[in-house]
Amino acid sequence: MTLRQFAGLGALLSVVMPGLALADEAAAPVLNSGDTAWMLTSTALVLFMTIPGLALFYGGMVRSKNVLSVMMQCFAITGLITVLWFIYGYSMAFDTTGMEQGVVNLNSFVGGMGKAFLAGVTPASLTSATALFPEAVFITFQMTFAIITPALIVGAFAERMKFSAMLVFMGVWFTLVYAPIAHMVWSGNGGLMWDWGVLDFAGGTVVHINAGIAGLVTCLVLGKRKGYPTTPMAPHNLGYTLVGAAMLWVGWFGFNAGSAAAANGTAGMAMLVTQIATGAAALGWMFAEWIFHGKPSALGIASGVVAGLVAITPAAGTVGPMGALIIGLAAGVLCFFSATTLKRKLGYDDSLDAFGVHGVGGIIGALLTGIFAAPAMGGFGTVEDIGAQLWVQAKGVGFTVIYTAIATFVILKVLDLLMGLRASEEEEAVGLDLSLHNERGYNL
Repeated sequence: MTLRQFAGLGALLSVVMPGLALADEAAAPVLNSGDTAWMLTSTALVLFMTIPGLALFYGGMVRSKNVLSVMMQCFAITGLITVLWFIYGYSMAFDTTGMEQGVVNLNSFVGGMGKAFLAGVTPASLTSATALFPEAVFITFQMTFAIITPALIVGAFAERMKFSAMLVFMGVWFTLVYAPIAHMVWSGNGGLMWDWGVLDFAGGTVVHINAGIAGLVTCLVLGKRKGYPTTPMAPHNLGYTLVGAAMLWVGWFGFNAGSAAAANGTAGMAMLVTQIATGAAALGWMFAEWIFHGKPSALGIASGVVAGLVAITPAAGTVGPMGALIIGLAAGVLCFFSATTLKRKLGYDDSLDAFGVHGVGGIIGALLTGIFAAPAMGGFGTVEDIGAQLWVQAKGVGFTVIYTAIATFVILKVLDLLMGLRASEEEEAVGLDLSLHNERGYNL
């Protein structure tokens, strides 16, 4: 190279290198304060769904002698899952070590321990190059999902499980069922159901089908409440239930719109379709009850609200307003029949309709997502072949139902052998508030 050529190269580099440096600087992830603010808000809203929302919703539906026991279970689960999520839950659900798209291995089913005790998480840690908010916020946001899922199961066995057995069951169930299902659906390329193409925007499979099926298995293993169904077991305070349902409705915007992981158009549409589906489901349940039972009830419309919220959850990021309306109406009517006619005919004691609302509503929403996410049906997803996507959704539902049912059954049977699951007949007759916690909800 001649001196002239060398000088020319140096001049070229003097022009190009600053540009490259600027490009590198521009490509470096930078925290987005708007997205961060929205995700902080969404996280608080989702926690608000469990305490106090679900605690009040369930607390009002049980008899007065058990109101504190149900609320206590919601609070205890919140504390327990918070600690387990910190120790290993986040890592099991979202550690992507060893994952490769199209390759099925152990890491397709569950994450490793690379993030145990939140190793490596600092104030400067960001979630990714596309969702630019702190990883700490993402961890807490997903923690609130992990909290509410086992708490939903409480509604199926309310008024009859020992508190000690409940705590152990929830810890083991979270470890062996929730964390693996969350990983398979949400962890990204290499996750089993992610690679299948299962659409679950905010937890129809991970949260609601998972909890609903676990609730059904739990109430079957425990058996019916003493006196059910001949003894009247009316809700003791429907005011609590309506207030709790209202809190769930408001909090669900964090659940669904927050799952966009940004303050963007997807979050805005998720909020809109959540509201439309919930209103439609509330009316669907109300009018179905009015027609078949003669009068609309406050408990019915509150249950319809939750059914609509559940059903739109997997679809919130991909369906349009018309799809949301149909999903909501379908959920309101079908969950009404599931929680009344189906439960009565089959005779199982799902105390507060955890399966009838969350299990059935989650299945309805997951399947209909495969239809209404298609642009041809007014959706905003990438579904081109509705039949193929419907099969993928059905496969995801079927896998979750089978895995959760078997794992939950085994956990319950082992715990029953080791420590017993059910409160004694005397404790149940007195009420779990007094017999297990030495407190009363009302001291008159």
